[in-house]
Amino acid sequence: MPPTVEAAGVRLAYGERGEGQPVLLVHGMADDAGCWDDVLDALGASARLIAYDRRGYGASGAPDPYERTTVQEQAEDAAALLHALSATPALVCGRDLGALVCLDLIRRHRGLVRAAVVIEPPLYPLVAGANEALAGERLRLEEALRRGGAAAAVREFVGGAGGDERRLARAVAAPAAFFADYGGLASWPVSRRELRRLEVPLTVLTAADSSALALQAADALAELVPGARRAHGRSPAEALAERLG
Repeated sequence: MPPTVEAAGVRLAYGERGEGQPVLLVHGMADDAGCWDDVLDALGASARLIAYDRRGYGASGAPDPYERTTVQEQAEDAAALLHALSATPALVCGRDLGALVCLDLIRRHRGLVRAAVVIEPPLYPLVAGANEALAGERLRLEEALRRGGAAAAVREFVGGAGGDERRLARAVAAPAAFFADYGGLASWPVSRRELRRLEVPLTVLTAADSSALALQAADALAELVPGARRAHGRSPAEALAERLG
């Protein structure tokens, strides 16, 4: 079993590799810390990499029943982990909901963060017309849920994981955590003014297969945060290596 630390009322499982500048890796929705294996392999010799399972995923605990979370709750978990491991200030990196967790750490726990790489941050209130696209996604998830249950809805969300069986297995392993995350996506009360006040070296990253909505949200965030770098088509390891200097 992996080691654990007590966070905001739950035990969080984590793994570490390497020494030096601490890097906290915050996975996204319908996933777990296994998504960072390529980053651990690429950068394990140049930094202290910490990848953890967010509450309800992998080997981490969750409340019973676990039906809802918030970005702030997830950020408190991350802050507790960083404190417990004496891993501050850290370069933080998160994907989708994990990206919002990183941004909330910057906003409310600035002293814990040295720099950040956020991947496909779902700041959809910044995107005109996002509500219609999100409504369509919700309808597809509801239909999949009615047709095949929670696992089918998670499969619909990840789109078959591009044929990656390990990714798909991680996705369907924790449906309760996925639905808690999905409900918490809109829970982060942040304004454009607050985003303009964020003062941290920030890279906003998207992938070649990012959706149009994700691209627009990333562009909007990069335009608001002073000095932010906008990167597209690079791997997380490459973006992190640049921030590690």
